[in-house]
Amino acid sequence: MINVLGPKTLFHRHDGAVRFRAHVFNFGQAGQCRTRRLHPRRGKIYVVTFASFSAKNKAMSLDSSLAATIKTLDSLKDIRAEIDRAGTLILETLRAGKKLLICGNGGSAAEAQHFSTELVGRYFKNRRSLPAIALNADGSLISCIGNDYGFDAAFSRQIEGLAQPGDLVVGITSSGNSGNILAALQTAKKLGLNSVSFLGRSGGKAKGLATVDLIIPGDSGRTAQEAHLFLIHHFCDLIDAAFD
Repeated sequence: MINVLGPKTLFHRHDGAVRFRAHVFNFGQAGQCRTRRLHPRRGKIYVVTFASFSAKNKAMSLDSSLAATIKTLDSLKDIRAEIDRAGTLILETLRAGKKLLICGNGGSAAEAQHFSTELVGRYFKNRRSLPAIALNADGSLISCIGNDYGFDAAFSRQIEGLAQPGDLVVGITSSGNSGNILAALQTAKKLGLNSVSFLGRSGGKAKGLATVDLIIPGDSGRTAQEAHLFLIHHFCDLIDAAFD
């Protein structure tokens, strides 16, 4: 008798089915096997049983999600020095009339556009427009570079063409391992540009590539993204206070 356990033999699907090699076994609620099948292999009969996976797949409650987010936000006090350094770099860049080149993928792409929108448009008060570009916002350009040079060059190629001395590159990746963010930070360093990285999960491969790393404590990509947005708004507060 064997239990269908482990990542190599059991794959849970949202429809409640479990795939074992070429066979699909249907189960009811997590941990409750409604059917038990016989699985032949090499002339022998194995009884496939089901073990509970409810702890891993159970949705977080509102209270637990809120507690995790609050814990992560409170942990930002542990990287206060890095946050202050990043804020100083951002203000110095904008005061010098230079621009922010911001990039991310997926949810981080949305945060990159959010950041640039707050600067070019407005955040809270009416002040002059400030220069910032979300490098992930131009779909035609992204597909062109991806097609001709590969997706890892999606942002670094733009930095090569758009960056001027004194500009600041901002890379956002909750995993710290996005290939195109790594390439963007490496290109910034090659061009002598300062950079700020918004990271999570111990920083990943991006740790140490930027002038300032903002590594969100913890191992959750979700709460790292929430902390990234909080920091973006914190920097926007600083910017609003510094510019008329």
